[in-house]
Amino acid sequence: MDRSKIQGSITGVKFPSGADGCAGADVVIIDLARNADAIEAIAEAEPNAKILGFGSHVDTKGLEAARGAGAHLVMARSQFFRDPLAAVTGLLTK
Repeated sequence: MDRSKIQGSITGVKFPSGADGCAGADVVIIDLARNADAIEAIAEAEPNAKILGFGSHVDTKGLEAARGAGAHLVMARSQFFRDPLAAVTGLLTK
């Protein structure tokens, strides 16, 4: 369901299975509940990519850990899915 919401909002989206698949990406979106531990590997595989992580608003430690690991923008899941395109566009214009 998350994939379909993202694909419906943002064109040109790919869903790589690992950090190496992120090479050449402008933005990498990470579901922190599933892949928070991949942030550093993604930053290493594509240092120019902006990393956007979303997760549970009650997991404040997880959200802070994502920031500490190198995510450029971390937001609550509900906030991200309210308007995924606006979140990505905002990140790219920072």
